[in-house]
Amino acid sequence: MTVLEDAPAAPQAAGADAPPQVDFDTDPTRYRHWRYEVEGETAWVYLDVAEDGGLVPGYELKLNSYDLGVDIELYDLTQRLRFSHPEVRSVVLTSGKESNFCAGANIRMLAQSSHSWKVNFCKFTNETRNGIEDMTANSGQTWLAALNGTAAGGGYEMALACETILLVNDRSSAVALPEVPLLGVLPGTGGLTRVTDKRHVRKDRADIFATKSEGFQGPKAVDWKLVDETVSRKQWDATVRERAAEAAAGSHRPVDGHGISLPPLAREVTAESDSLASIRYPNVRCDIDRGARTATITVLGPEPHAVPESLERIHALGADFWPLAMTRELDDLILRLRTNELEIGTWLIKTQGSIEGALAFERVIAEHSSSDWLVNEIRHYFKRTLKRLDVTSRTLIALIEPGSCFAGALLELALACDRQYMLEGTFEDHDEEQDPAQIVLTASNFGTFPMGNGLTRLQSRFYGDDETLAALEAGSRFTGAQAEEAGLVTDAPDDIDYEDEIRILLEERASLSPDALTGMEANHRFVGPETMETRIFGRLTAWQNWIFIRPNASGPEGALRRYGTGRKADFDQKRV
Repeated sequence: MTVLEDAPAAPQAAGADAPPQVDFDTDPTRYRHWRYEVEGETAWVYLDVAEDGGLVPGYELKLNSYDLGVDIELYDLTQRLRFSHPEVRSVVLTSGKESNFCAGANIRMLAQSSHSWKVNFCKFTNETRNGIEDMTANSGQTWLAALNGTAAGGGYEMALACETILLVNDRSSAVALPEVPLLGVLPGTGGLTRVTDKRHVRKDRADIFATKSEGFQGPKAVDWKLVDETVSRKQWDATVRERAAEAAAGSHRPVDGHGISLPPLAREVTAESDSLASIRYPNVRCDIDRGARTATITVLGPEPHAVPESLERIHALGADFWPLAMTRELDDLILRLRTNELEIGTWLIKTQGSIEGALAFERVIAEHSSSDWLVNEIRHYFKRTLKRLDVTSRTLIALIEPGSCFAGALLELALACDRQYMLEGTFEDHDEEQDPAQIVLTASNFGTFPMGNGLTRLQSRFYGDDETLAALEAGSRFTGAQAEEAGLVTDAPDDIDYEDEIRILLEERASLSPDALTGMEANHRFVGPETMETRIFGRLTAWQNWIFIRPNASGPEGALRRYGTGRKADFDQKRV
């Protein structure tokens, strides 16, 4: 994980809008803030932040506080536990510093950062913590937080992502969410929501807790359900080991599995001109047009022979197994575009390859994900990457053309988009022989990759229309006209109208307010029931984003700017 060498200086003004260029590459040999040790069935994960290791200049990471760089390492660490350590059945999250677990997000970093930097930082942090919960729920790697010191703000929110929270009982260590009274912002990476929805703290008590900066310790923290258990220093090590062993005993993780390595991604970034650039991976490519403010993302599907269906061959391929290789590349691309290309407001999603190759991916997932740990991990990784796409604040447009392979799992990419345009027929002036574009529904589209709202993307698309959903469940191949009639695409123009319709669409989209589009798209994508996940990414995130740009938080006299100066914030008292 690095800031690229040609990156601009860190933004110093709260309103600045030019964050440094960031990549998300790292590995355990390069970690500055984390270390982990695997001991039998348990992984011991230590947060030990280097004070001088901030991702950008301008602050020190004191008291185990963190920034985006710390979170990038944590995300990498979780991926390596999933794929390289199938023997791990429980994970203990603790601090490498005595008497201090984590003070949360670094306040100086927040105060100096642009709004967009803060928002992307919080979003990535939320996704990583949801991923930790996904590990407990679906990977058989149960996380326990062993708080050997005070956990405040984002530090406590990190613990809340774990299944069990142990707090040392030493008359000084506490859990706290001090953002409202001290900083004038919210515990925005899930704290407010997980306290009530996950730990079932009564809402009046949650109100007290979130406005009491010093938090709670000892038996009261247990009584209020803020932690599961407090343990004396004398009994600490033995009790933590006992709880880790109990969690491991209930895991479905294989005891004799052999992990795979996750080598660095092969990625080529080129700039053809000031306005044109490209990012290339073996299985995913992206063409950026800054003048049009678009990124065209093409997933290159496999040929049928490239997706072996024997488990022996899948494990031998490891990170080169196409579904895993493609998902790693797409995940990395989404993060890079989201963080570094703020003005690229429209992403065009394409696929290219064999329909039968895409269906081979579908068969592997269907046949082995319930019985093989590696295929299961790949399935859930693709699910999480689709979720990352769902919550990305960009217009998403699927272009389904001859040579596309939107089938089964890959069709989920199109269903995640705000609109889908499918060519009816072929391009008449194309030199090569073409078959008309098709899309294929399979079992993958009916529950394998749920959204954050707990629904499939088809259920979200046809919300309240059970009759249409039932008719589609038989699965079928659709040409453009058939897909339009079935409601699976927005429009299916022929060759005469297709290019003009897409051009007009992109010009229109570029003329609209990015802020209004972000709100509109987020509202439309998540229909139906509200879950803890949608509350975190929807309601909580929306309020935090608004609060971040209000003078009471980020203005010259705001709480974030005055924290640590000895001067209280000067609040505008109007409620709006």
